[in-house]
Amino acid sequence: MVSIKDIAKKAGVSISTVSYALNGSSKVTEETAAKILAIAKELNYVPNAAARTLKKRETKIIGVFLTDYSGAFYGQLLQGMRETLYSKGYELIVISGMRSHRFLPERMIDGAIILDETFKNEELLKYADQGHKIVVLDRELDHPNVIQVLLDNKAGATLAIDYLIEKGHRKLYVVTGPKGSYDSNQRLQAVRQAVEHYQNINYTEIEGDFNKPAGEQAAQLIIQQYTQPTAVFCLNDEMAIGMYNYLLKTDYRVGEHIHIIGFDNIEVSHYTQPRLTTIDYSKRKWGALASEKLLKLIANEPVENDRIYVTLVEGESVGKI
Repeated sequence: MVSIKDIAKKAGVSISTVSYALNGSSKVTEETAAKILAIAKELNYVPNAAARTLKKRETKIIGVFLTDYSGAFYGQLLQGMRETLYSKGYELIVISGMRSHRFLPERMIDGAIILDETFKNEELLKYADQGHKIVVLDRELDHPNVIQVLLDNKAGATLAIDYLIEKGHRKLYVVTGPKGSYDSNQRLQAVRQAVEHYQNINYTEIEGDFNKPAGEQAAQLIIQQYTQPTAVFCLNDEMAIGMYNYLLKTDYRVGEHIHIIGFDNIEVSHYTQPRLTTIDYSKRKWGALASEKLLKLIANEPVENDRIYVTLVEGESVGKI
């Protein structure tokens, strides 16, 4: 591999002069710079990104850590991040898996956005103590180098339960997400609190996993226990879609026998028949806001925690009884 030492030798100048020329410094004349750049091109010189990173202590790369890539949730979230970061001269990489955690301590990225339950709080706080800049979307952490941009899960879950009660439903199922999911746990906590405010509620929890198979399995269980019109709050839309898929194979109809409400308003939910009632928020805005906060952290600018607010989108999947 050609180095700046090779360029310096052929140009008859010092290594520092070559470095200045390659970085566009005014410390060398235009004539010398042009000569050095021509030699670099002739020798097919490629800059050593790792060495440059060590010198400048920046990569212009932001990492977003995800638990996994499955489901339809992530597209708009990542698009919001990408647009914001690109406009500021940063690249975005999407990372998953325990081994990828080394990207932070090894300074392969300038900062991190965390939506990954495999990161323990203690690990993130350790990196924050070392000066790494972090935005979390899936937990609450108090540290000067950590900013929270959280979804208003509790408000969304409360909206869902209140809506079902207003429609006259008293037999309720809730299909949860993974046990380690902050969003699922926040939603479930709000559901339990909301149910306590009402009387004569027949309430059952079914453990899910934020994916379609979990919704299908929950639908099968509900049908086995079916005695009357039943309302189901799936803590994400993926599970609600799985429930639709299973019910299509039966004589039970969504909005008549089984009344379903989801959470996330993913694109595919717009095309369900009947239209899925769900909790909506801007995933693009969430990603953009997380990126904006992180860039302010990196620049050592004042920055505060923030929240993404939610609304309820009505569909025909929940009827009045």
